[in-house]
Amino acid sequence: MAPTDRAGAADKLLRASLSAVAPGTALRDGLERVLRGNTGGLIVLGMDRTVEPLCSGGFVLDVEFSATRLRELCKLDGALVLDKDITKIVRAGVQLVPDASIPTEETGTRHRTAQRVSIQTGFPVVSVSQSMRLIALYVNGHRRVLEDSAAILSRANQALATLERYKLRLDEVAGTLSALEIEDLVTVRDVSAVAQRLEMVRRIATEIAEYVVELGTDGRLLSLQLDELIAGVEPERELVARDYVPQPSGKRGRTVGSALTELDRLTHSELLELSTVARALGYSGAPETLDSAVSPRGFRLLAKVPRLPNTVIERLVEHFGGLQKLLAASVDDLQMVDGVGEARARSVREGLSRLAESSILERYV
Repeated sequence: MAPTDRAGAADKLLRASLSAVAPGTALRDGLERVLRGNTGGLIVLGMDRTVEPLCSGGFVLDVEFSATRLRELCKLDGALVLDKDITKIVRAGVQLVPDASIPTEETGTRHRTAQRVSIQTGFPVVSVSQSMRLIALYVNGHRRVLEDSAAILSRANQALATLERYKLRLDEVAGTLSALEIEDLVTVRDVSAVAQRLEMVRRIATEIAEYVVELGTDGRLLSLQLDELIAGVEPERELVARDYVPQPSGKRGRTVGSALTELDRLTHSELLELSTVARALGYSGAPETLDSAVSPRGFRLLAKVPRLPNTVIERLVEHFGGLQKLLAASVDDLQMVDGVGEARARSVREGLSRLAESSILERYV
């Protein structure tokens, strides 16, 4: 499995695990009961042939899961094993014996066991600390302390306020880019500024999305606000790349997919440098490159025309080769493209004219 695929799978497992223990779930209710009961606990969230050899002693139960049963069974001196869907308690009171050679940074016996079992089996493990009064989730050896909803919500609201400011700035630079496209005055600097802001907004949104997962039912309002703020950001990111990533020349050429991947790989400090963003898009890293003129292919502006299918957009861009030729095209010229009849040609012509007019007015009025 490629490193990016492994990272994606690990991220997916972490999100699924956080969702399973989020506020509002039966498991979280049970864990908080254990915490309030001051007894502690160790729970493996899955059972298969890798978990079975690690279980010593205890009882085979195979009973339906409930928060109250979890609380009562955690009074026993041993761990609990649930099925991966968290619908049944499979084992109770077992001693977990993971491979002692697996490295761990934990010091407490329960936490050391939890970390090693999560690494050895691949299943998430929850440890409830009696002395430290906290719930820790271990996924592939990585520890995540489950916080109170109020603390998470406070950080999430701060991130949401930041996202609103960044989104406002993104709308400004995107509007400027549209006006410059109409006038054919776009430079690499303008494109890099929009790509930079799109990436910043996307990263903040990703952070808030993790808070939404952790909050569970308490994060519903936050989720609605997030969806409203980032609507259209991901498609816009791809459209900017499709418009401006230089055509590949030879084996070293940058494709749209590789450009988006390179942007994603930039560190936060690298993202602040427009020259680094330009390099990720496939341009030269020389300082003078930022002031070089570039022309869009037309994907971004055509996507704003109502009821225009992607296949038709592809054909229009391929036929005319650039936005300026599209803007200069008459209805008859547009009809020469396969799939564009008279009605659609008039719609495209009028749509582009309205977009051009509104973009110029927004910039200068």
